[in-house]
Amino acid sequence: MPEDGAGGRPVDLVIAEARAQFGERLTTNASLREQHSHGEDTNPPVLPDAVAFAETTDEAAALLALCNRHRVPVVPFGAGTSLEGHVTPVRGGISLDLSRMRRVIEVNQEDMDCRVEAGVTRDQLNTHLRDQGLFFPVDPGSECTIGGMCATRASGTNAVRYGTIRENVLGLTVALADGQVIQTGGRVRKSSTGYDLTRLFIGSEGTLGLITEVALRLHGIPEAIAAATCQFATLAGAVSSVIAVMQAGIPVARIELLDDVQMEASIAFSKLSGLATLPTLFFEFHGSPAAVAEQARQAEEIALSFGAERFTAAEDNSARAHLWKARHDAYWAALALKPGWRGLTTDAIVPISRLAEAVLGAQEDIAASGLVAPILGHVGDGNFHTVIMVPPEPGGIERAWALERKIVARALALGGSSSGEHGVGIGKREFIVREHGEGAIAVMRAIKTTLDPRSILNPGKIFLN
Repeated sequence: MPEDGAGGRPVDLVIAEARAQFGERLTTNASLREQHSHGEDTNPPVLPDAVAFAETTDEAAALLALCNRHRVPVVPFGAGTSLEGHVTPVRGGISLDLSRMRRVIEVNQEDMDCRVEAGVTRDQLNTHLRDQGLFFPVDPGSECTIGGMCATRASGTNAVRYGTIRENVLGLTVALADGQVIQTGGRVRKSSTGYDLTRLFIGSEGTLGLITEVALRLHGIPEAIAAATCQFATLAGAVSSVIAVMQAGIPVARIELLDDVQMEASIAFSKLSGLATLPTLFFEFHGSPAAVAEQARQAEEIALSFGAERFTAAEDNSARAHLWKARHDAYWAALALKPGWRGLTTDAIVPISRLAEAVLGAQEDIAASGLVAPILGHVGDGNFHTVIMVPPEPGGIERAWALERKIVARALALGGSSSGEHGVGIGKREFIVREHGEGAIAVMRAIKTTLDPRSILNPGKIFLN
């Protein structure tokens, strides 16, 4: 980091000045810096120079203005569950932790919307909403924050019916690089005035501004919810069933795929009983009791036509909750297959009609690589993951990356994307030009330069340089 004209490192001047405002909430404690040096990814950790815990939008904005003045990097941090290195402070500076901004500011029950601070998690919000007959459906699985979900344009198991975070955000409060605070969007469900700044910041991964508050669209808790599992002799049968269910227009709430390797891991890790180590679909249906029963019947007929061995309903709410807890814990179950190994996650997405080519092609690539890599995903919208287990040996990470590149190349060739929900961060930077083209990347860079001319906001992310 360059020396400041007044003497000393710029970041030291920022730390000294910010302590007057943050007190003990700005720290250079070694263990806290280490906690903020990485997410849940395979990229090398990098220690921030300090960690600041903001509790209000004004505090976050003031720190941004100070860092901007001294050209010190600022990296937003929520729950640290990122899988693509978004929270790694690759150029040092300040890790700005928003996890203490946990207020549910307002809930408008009649309009089915709410406003929350960025550090609120999905589970915290739904606990708050429980007695009002409302819920927030976007469910990435991990205990991530709403602000982080917006920053990475998160998705999850419910996206096939309720959409991603993008479709469920009405407006944002954003602190810009120079400390200015702006409001985007509003509470109405549509507007045709001005540029859509809300969507600009969603998915910007903290590189354009710091999201501190979020206005969310809510949904009514369904009258009836039913879950079921369906097992197949082949992965091809399971994937073909997914395509047919979606093309038939059955409004499933969730449809998740776990291949036989992932099922082996999940059965052992989550103590799933009554299921074999076979490719498996997890279904969930929402609606009236009659609608749910009809959806399940239609899905079962399709699955059986593609060779399903059984279609089993979860008998009660406890069984349903256990099933989805196992799905949410699939990443940790995969890591438990190889204790001490790391997991490199892919996040390919393709048009639903090309799903079989993408998933079965990935299965062939995995077999050819000789690596262990469970396949799972939110296949109802064409999104699937592999957790490539990285051998703790020389060249292990290079072998894992070679496999990832094959899977991504096929997805792009099929009209898909390198990331359906995890974002770019560090891990997917090498694919972005191939996916979007030089012209689109030039426009993105121009927007970044306009909003963050000193490049203090999460530098080193999205773009290779």
